[in-house]
Amino acid sequence: MAKSSHFPPLLLLVLSAWCINFHAAQNPIKNVVVLVMENRSFDHILGWMKPNLGLPFDGLTGEECNHRNVYDPASPTICVSPTAQYVDPDPDHSFEAIRFQVFASDNASSPPTMSGFVQDALTLSEETAAAVMQGFPPAKLPVYATLASEFAVFDRWFSSLPGPTQPNRLFVYSATSHGDTSHNKKHLIEGYPQRTIFDSIRDEGRDFAVYATSLPTTLFYRNLRKLKYVFKFHRFSTFAKHAARGDLKTLSVLEPRYFDLFGKEANDDHPSHDVANGQWVVKEDHVPTPNVGIPSPDGIVGPEPFFFNFDRLGVRVPTIMVSPWIKKGTVVSRPNGPTPTSEYEHSSIPATIKKIFNLSSDFLTQRDAWAGTFDNVYSELTSPRTDCPELLPVVPPLRVTELNENRRISEFQSELVQLAAALNGDHHMIDSGVIEGMSVKEADAYVNHAVARFFKASKEAIRKGADGNEIVDLATNGQ
Repeated sequence: MAKSSHFPPLLLLVLSAWCINFHAAQNPIKNVVVLVMENRSFDHILGWMKPNLGLPFDGLTGEECNHRNVYDPASPTICVSPTAQYVDPDPDHSFEAIRFQVFASDNASSPPTMSGFVQDALTLSEETAAAVMQGFPPAKLPVYATLASEFAVFDRWFSSLPGPTQPNRLFVYSATSHGDTSHNKKHLIEGYPQRTIFDSIRDEGRDFAVYATSLPTTLFYRNLRKLKYVFKFHRFSTFAKHAARGDLKTLSVLEPRYFDLFGKEANDDHPSHDVANGQWVVKEDHVPTPNVGIPSPDGIVGPEPFFFNFDRLGVRVPTIMVSPWIKKGTVVSRPNGPTPTSEYEHSSIPATIKKIFNLSSDFLTQRDAWAGTFDNVYSELTSPRTDCPELLPVVPPLRVTELNENRRISEFQSELVQLAAALNGDHHMIDSGVIEGMSVKEADAYVNHAVARFFKASKEAIRKGADGNEIVDLATNGQ
């Protein structure tokens, strides 16, 4: 793939391989690269590529509408349109909001109607209500359009739960959110305790790497904070060098820039960031969320008042898989097992990594044991393609307002600053209100300082002979 300053959508899976002496019975995939972006639904990003590019997936027709009042069938409707531009502010994607968006009622046991997006958005503004029904035409997202046309698009890849960013991100590498349906500050400070696919990879004698621009959100996992993993983290800029010299690990994780600054614009796709810089807002998606036959990962029930059993998935997210071993224009819908109700969702990533690399460790949870795997997507070719695009289009900016690095940080950004504060031993900041009052510029500076200090102290502890299973505690060490 050619160099580009623009990132593809929420989930970009890149599979690379050795191309010499390959036989059909062998697995050609040697490296998996995962890029997770922020807050854009399938219909918002890819929905209009069906009529415009002729891709045969479950996209938009223009007839998908929501009533302004779900309780009044005579109320006016707002329908989907290919008119999306720069999005600000961010529509509500809390667990409670998504519950209404999907079911259009307080009865989550009823069939999902996907008809409550407009009414929920009206609680913010008329502009937001219109924005949640808008999607991008391919011309606005040329990198996405190119990758979708040239490689594989999943049109039934769902978020792991109908909830916000961090719980869903946790599923990507651990197949559980440890019972959380929202941001949990206690778990944030302590670090989430569950086993991850990174542990499984290391136990097998394989390796992984995390490349981050702002800070690695993988540090939400407690195990990843251990000293034995400190040298797995790299600056984002080193990824291209490692890839060019063939030095990628079994799993490489790419983390984009989360803070929007002059000369260093955010490229994580999170509103209010320009999608042109990043190419999941829980916006309208017309495909009902699966709610039958979905196993709880670990039997942990969510907190009150909903006591969620983790027995249904969230909305679809745009997922593209790239590899020279994938046939051009591939559309991937339902998986072939491992159970009749299996779907593609974030837990499909650890499930597939376990399968293609024949990892001997158990599944992480019941969820990745159930999730569909995508190893079949690259199994149709007997040799790699030679017609893959070498250049990706340049994307013009979509932002129509001036970047404001002095604006107050978003909820998502405050969660990242809280993570940095936990790593830096500044636990008092997390509930003080100081973080929520930060500007984007102040938050970025604090995060960079805190993360650098954490990694410096961890490496120093290693040099002094500390046990690899220890975690540096800057609150007590005062380093």
